[in-house]
Amino acid sequence: MKLKSAAAGLVIASLGFASTANATTTLTFVGLQDQEPILNYYNGGSGGFGSGPGPNYGITFGADSLAIISTDDGGTGSFNGAPYDTIAFFLSGSGDIMNVASGFTTGFSFYCSAPDVPGSVMVWSGLNGTGTELADITLATTPQGGTGCNASYCPWVASGVTFSGTAESVDFIGSADAIGFSAVTLGSATPVIPEPLTWAMMLVSFACLRFAGYRAKRKDIALVA
Repeated sequence: MKLKSAAAGLVIASLGFASTANATTTLTFVGLQDQEPILNYYNGGSGGFGSGPGPNYGITFGADSLAIISTDDGGTGSFNGAPYDTIAFFLSGSGDIMNVASGFTTGFSFYCSAPDVPGSVMVWSGLNGTGTELADITLATTPQGGTGCNASYCPWVASGVTFSGTAESVDFIGSADAIGFSAVTLGSATPVIPEPLTWAMMLVSFACLRFAGYRAKRKDIALVA
């Protein structure tokens, strides 16, 4: 089963958020294009297709690390039910490498979907998966289907770990095109969905409703004029 759908599509969104109140950073991957290399997007730079500049978290990804958008939102990803409409995955190599030059502590977590092939995540003290292994998360295959699921990669399961010391890199290991990651959270053993995102979405919804009401009122005026 492939995570990447054969359907083609392109969606560009623009929202990345850090939850500083809880001393955590959550990577949403929203703002990157479909199948775009993540690269320096979270280092205040751009993804492989030029999206950005993204948030400057001092985080970089290896060349095999890609973003993909759900087919429900115009992309080519065979998934739904994830916290965000964009996730991280890879089409070549053994996995995704994430480097955090300034380091992070306490914990690491994410949502994952891998219905066919298990995977693992290793947290390292050095860059590029070097130094001392601080934590290792073994990922079993995840369930497939259920309430609200209409795609192969659904539902999404939360995983996380606490560790001692300072980590500078994470290696997401699995089979190419067979595992996806969402809401990747640094500094917590439980994935954090930033609360401001919820409020932002509500504000946008309210604005759209008010605009729709205004348009309807204008239409009524035009009809009776």
